[in-house]
Amino acid sequence: MVSRSKLSLTLFFILSSALLTSGASDAGSPSECGPGSMGICYNKSEALRLKIIAIAAILITSMIGVCFPLFSRSVPLLQPNRDLFVLVKAFASGVILATGYMHVMPDSFDCLRSLCLPENPWRKFPFTTFVAMLSATITLMVDSFASSYYKKCCLDENVAGIVEPVNGAVDSENALHCHVRNNKRDEEATMQLLRNRIIAEVLEMGIIVHSIVIGLSLGASQNPCTIKPLVAALCFHQMFEGMGLGGCILQAEYGNKIKAIMVFFFSATTPFGIALGIALSHVYSDTSPTALIVVGLLNASSAGLLNYMALVDLLAHDFMGPKLQSSVKLQLWAYLAVLLGAGGMSLMAKWA
Repeated sequence: MVSRSKLSLTLFFILSSALLTSGASDAGSPSECGPGSMGICYNKSEALRLKIIAIAAILITSMIGVCFPLFSRSVPLLQPNRDLFVLVKAFASGVILATGYMHVMPDSFDCLRSLCLPENPWRKFPFTTFVAMLSATITLMVDSFASSYYKKCCLDENVAGIVEPVNGAVDSENALHCHVRNNKRDEEATMQLLRNRIIAEVLEMGIIVHSIVIGLSLGASQNPCTIKPLVAALCFHQMFEGMGLGGCILQAEYGNKIKAIMVFFFSATTPFGIALGIALSHVYSDTSPTALIVVGLLNASSAGLLNYMALVDLLAHDFMGPKLQSSVKLQLWAYLAVLLGAGGMSLMAKWA
């Protein structure tokens, strides 16, 4: 169910981009728009060297970030039931929140309100916020339908066990009550596990969409002045965003095979986007109307998804949970961690 929903969501974004792109017109675009524009700091050989460094650096930092929580079980202080794990996850959630609001959404505004696009309709209607709103709503739908589907399946499996006759005439009523209580606890644990898995899968999908877009833009750029600060910002972003995702993967309790697949896709997506951008650098221009529309719409949809996941499935889920609700002191430390993560990522927006 989750896989089908994710596929439908992805297809929606692609189809929306294609339909809106087909209506774009290149007429009347400024001279700096299109494949011929190069910029002031143009240096193809230096840019290629920096991009190769970026692929290695981002791959390593991504793997460190996403794998760090997965190996935390061997460190007593970093186990999921310890306070330090909660604080690290809160910091990473703040990074993800700032990524959506401070990086992805402004990039979408820049693309969809560019002078390279016709004024009507692109500067007459706030497409970025509209698509982000739709994306957040669709993410809620996927979240809700997947949870209700798994809950129904879980209840159907447990009904037979609850109504099974219990051997023994004298203690049958007490035994039945005990059986129901145990079954209720098992059901709650199962639902929490499924909920964690839905969160991990949907969050990874949103991160992958954004990672491909930012990697493609970096790979196609021939401007070392832009690439240098962007690489540093991406390394910081990938490491701590990976910690947030890694914490979700850990709580989802996947098998080693699924963990390895999710780690691979998170770690390799941005480097793959950079390599794809390098390969397409001769034909791809980030100032062409088609590229601006597609990248802008994908960024807007990714921003809506990331903002929803950060606020609802990560921060609200943890702060409204029993562990933080039982300790005001831990709540205050967690809020500080969120502000530090969001503040650090927001500061990166000055350079990238």
